[in-house]
Amino acid sequence: MGANDMYNPVPTMLDLPAMEHDILRFWDDNDTFAKSLEQTSGGAPWTFYEGPPTANGMPGTHHIEARVFKDVFPRFKTMQGFHVDRKAGWDCHGLPVELAVEKELGFNGKPDIEAYGVKEFNEKCRESVSRHVGAFTELTRRMGYWVNLEDAYWTMDPAYVESVWWALKQIHSKGLLVEDYRVAPYCPRCGTTLSDHELAQGYEEITDPSVYVRFPLTGGPLAGKADLLVWTTTPWTLVSNTAVAVHPDVEYVLVTDGKQQLVAAEKLWRAAVMLPTGGGAVHADGSVTPNGEGEPTWRVVKSFQGRDMELWTYRRPFDLVEFPTVVGGTHYVVLADYVTTDDGTGLVHQAPAFGEEDMATCRSYGLPLVNPIKPDGTFDAEVPLVGGQFFRSANDPLVEDMRLRGLLFWLQPYKHQYPHCWRCHTTLIYYAQPSWYVRTTQLKDALLRENEATNWYPETIKEGRYGEWLRNNIDWALSRSRYWGTPLPIWRCAHDHQVCVGSREELGRLAGRDLSGLDPHRPFVDDVTFPCPSCGETAARVPEVIDAWFDSGSMPFAQWGYPGKPGSQADFEASYPADFICEAIDQTRGWFYSLMAVGTLVFDQSSYKNVLCLGHILAEDGRKMSKHLGNILEPIPLMDTHGADAVRWFMAAGGSPWSARRVGHQTIQETVRKVLFTLVNTVAFQSLYARANGWTPAVGQAPEVGRRHVLDRWLVSARNVLVGEVTAALEDFDTQRAGALLSAFIDDLSNWYVRRSRRRFWDGEPGALWTLHETLEVVARLMAPLTPFLAERVWQDIVVPVTPDAPESVHLASWPQAVAGDVDADLGAAMDLTRRVVELGRAARAESKVKTRQPLGRALISSAALATLDDELRAEVAAELNVERVESFASAGDLVDHTAKGNFRALGKRFGKQTPLVAQAIAEADAARLAEQLAAAGKASVSVPELGEVEVGPDEVVVSERPREGWSVVNEQGETVALDLEITPELEL
Repeated sequence: MGANDMYNPVPTMLDLPAMEHDILRFWDDNDTFAKSLEQTSGGAPWTFYEGPPTANGMPGTHHIEARVFKDVFPRFKTMQGFHVDRKAGWDCHGLPVELAVEKELGFNGKPDIEAYGVKEFNEKCRESVSRHVGAFTELTRRMGYWVNLEDAYWTMDPAYVESVWWALKQIHSKGLLVEDYRVAPYCPRCGTTLSDHELAQGYEEITDPSVYVRFPLTGGPLAGKADLLVWTTTPWTLVSNTAVAVHPDVEYVLVTDGKQQLVAAEKLWRAAVMLPTGGGAVHADGSVTPNGEGEPTWRVVKSFQGRDMELWTYRRPFDLVEFPTVVGGTHYVVLADYVTTDDGTGLVHQAPAFGEEDMATCRSYGLPLVNPIKPDGTFDAEVPLVGGQFFRSANDPLVEDMRLRGLLFWLQPYKHQYPHCWRCHTTLIYYAQPSWYVRTTQLKDALLRENEATNWYPETIKEGRYGEWLRNNIDWALSRSRYWGTPLPIWRCAHDHQVCVGSREELGRLAGRDLSGLDPHRPFVDDVTFPCPSCGETAARVPEVIDAWFDSGSMPFAQWGYPGKPGSQADFEASYPADFICEAIDQTRGWFYSLMAVGTLVFDQSSYKNVLCLGHILAEDGRKMSKHLGNILEPIPLMDTHGADAVRWFMAAGGSPWSARRVGHQTIQETVRKVLFTLVNTVAFQSLYARANGWTPAVGQAPEVGRRHVLDRWLVSARNVLVGEVTAALEDFDTQRAGALLSAFIDDLSNWYVRRSRRRFWDGEPGALWTLHETLEVVARLMAPLTPFLAERVWQDIVVPVTPDAPESVHLASWPQAVAGDVDADLGAAMDLTRRVVELGRAARAESKVKTRQPLGRALISSAALATLDDELRAEVAAELNVERVESFASAGDLVDHTAKGNFRALGKRFGKQTPLVAQAIAEADAARLAEQLAAAGKASVSVPELGEVEVGPDEVVVSERPREGWSVVNEQGETVALDLEITPELEL
């Protein structure tokens, strides 16, 4: 385009959605995203990782939120000259996919899947995860999220699976991938264990029976005389009770009411015996009388240490399942340090199949593991009374049976938070079964080291939510007894020799055939066997697949097919670790953890340096969005109503990124009106008057900043301050601050600079046109990462047409640099004072009910303020307030009353405890004299009897100057403006 071409016409009311569709076509036609990557190909890399969504469901508004932040910072860094490769990804495996397919097929668990066929079922899963890729692609394009969808990674791709296998082989070779028989949270509906980070995502409130049960002693000094009083909230586990644990160092007592004798912890027995009556009296000797007339008094008969009770035998509460014969027998008291006296009775019933601590304690005594619960969560059909019942449903008949047999001492409902499956919401059971674990506990120090080197936004997450998680880290339950996932690549023979396979090529060598084309999923990989390298016996793959979180945590290297794919080593090394990742805050125990854990396990280094945690999106009424409540906002219609930029701006700048935000039509519309349309109107103003006056930047040279009008000099200074502050905010991943700075500047630009400069624009003054042109060009670049469409529209309308060497897109332009020499801090402070004086003057006008169009003779301001404002700024005040002159209160003579008081905060820094004495002296001094001295010399003296003559400065004295009758006066925050209300005939004319 020629240098003499004019600005494009810019309408004052812009249809944002229609404009955005035009810009999308412009980007497509010009391949702008690809050009931005090509242009920075020689720049230093700045790596961003895309947390992969699963496309088996439609995208929602919450998907916009994360994508906004994933787009803002790569755009920002690209404009700074960094090369930011942005590879999209799709999460394909895992139980959420399986459950969705089960629902489609009308299945009700694993037996239905196996009857249908694993091959056929997995094919349905493969189809499911790509079903809504088109909808996600449309969302991505519509909102202007630049990410490489053409070369996206898929976690189900064979090369990706092989990378995961390679990582597992590294972990296995370090002895950190092991099979163990452990108690782990288990979903009976899904038929698989959950890892610790999955467990944290599904707590719900439930009510269980809290029962106190008598266990009659059959051995020991109290045999046949007393009962152990045991508390539990899981009566269903009493069927497989194996032992009772006590703390060796806790004091226990035998208590009686004259009819029965119970054993409980000394700290807890009183509360326990008072439960049936709801209270009672504790006497001086420690005995207890429960509520109710005629009730016997409970008292202590004797006391003993927990260690004295070891091996006392008792009669178990149920005789419904058989126990194997073991040396030393079963059902006796064991010692355990984890027993507490915080609640209950201090005696803990042990069912090793359903408690990790129970299993460890009972193992140490050689006690057996008895498990009458099947993998589907029901009791074996042969178990009397509860056979075939779901474990929690068995509580009621078991409690009733104990009541009828006189073993139930007390029952009450117990509300508490209990883990449920985060996928299907089934109550979990802590269940003993063999599972494969990654020994993350052995890397605890390394994980804490990597966390310390990571920048968290907000910083509180580092030592709080996430740090606490790492400090309490337990081993990662990796295996899943499921179908659609990365198969665990461990083959073993009948002698338990294990081979962890790291690739299809390695598997082919072991099997003696070419397996390069093998689909590495079930059931195909299950059919591959080979002679065990250790003994020659046939080695077959173990049946489990792995936790899909390990898949997503492997993406930094698996997205490249590392290390087997040609070129993958260079790609990986150039992009590890990431400079930036970003997801919702609940990913602290999801993707954020799996990324750090896998990276540290395999490479001894976390996968990322900076992580931004995002708050959740809520409906406008503060409730969670859900189809049931009818408050869902569909993402595409939302953007086609308000514009993608409006939604982006709201997500990025409408509040703290890590706080929950309420999204609604009204809140987004307010964003459009206050910020985006204000900017549009300002651009339209510049275009209108530049075109009307035939002005372009090619007409003459830009006037030197120092020779421009005071408003222009102020705007140049403010613009450069803005560049520095917005840059610093985005470097600190603070979009809220960047948005607030830009919003305030756009408001100042429109409602102060343009409004005060209108006449100069009407007259076509080059200084004004140059200054606003330069400013809008900078604002377009600053806005580009946040509102890429509007920034592009501004660039195309008022930069490209009049700038021959301008980049064809704002997103190919460089990030603006602040020019330190153009920053005039004194002018900035003086303009702030000017605007404050104007605001007070307007308030004085409003208070007096004298309209602005009526000229007044004079406005009075403080002497200090008048001294700060030069002639140009005084002229701005006079013009804005429509007064003939601006003077100081000193010129008004006896029209002014002065008052003075001490500024306690400022005085306290110098005078400490003697501040009240100095403040009293200031209050008693001649206020007019103080005002005169402070104005003339910047200091004044007061006489303090205890201290003598003391000098005080203007920041230590608050002087108020109040004109008398016939004036309208407004005072705010130590600044006063007075308007002379006398309207002379000349003024009236």
